[in-house]
Amino acid sequence: MTLHDWTTIAAEPMNPKVTRRVIHTAQMTIARLEMQAGAYVPEHAHHNEQVSMVERGLLRFHLEGREVLVGAGQSLEIPPHVPHSVDVVEDAAVTDLFTPKRDDWLRGEDAYLRG
Repeated sequence: MTLHDWTTIAAEPMNPKVTRRVIHTAQMTIARLEMQAGAYVPEHAHHNEQVSMVERGLLRFHLEGREVLVGAGQSLEIPPHVPHSVDVVEDAAVTDLFTPKRDDWLRGEDAYLRG
C-alpha cells in the first residue's frame, strides 16, 4: 500500500496554459492537470486506455470524427490507440487515469503536451 499526497507533488509546467502533477504506480499513471481556457492538446494516440475526469471547467474532445463536451462531474473513456485532441473551453481541473502506466512519459516522450 502507498499513500500519495497531491500537495507534495510539484506541479510541472507543460506549456504556458497547462500544469501537471503525476503519480506512476506499477500498473497505471494518474495525472492531475490544471488547464487554462484556450489551451490545446494536439491530436495524439497511445496504447493506454484513458479515463479523463473533469473536476472543474469544460473540455472539448475530438475523437472518432466527433466532438464531445465534457464538463465538471463528467468523465470520458478513451480506448487504446484512438487518436484524440482536446480544446480547453473553460479553465479546468482534470484527472487523467491511464492503464497500463505511461512509460512514454517516464522516458520524457511527451513533447505533444509541451507545445
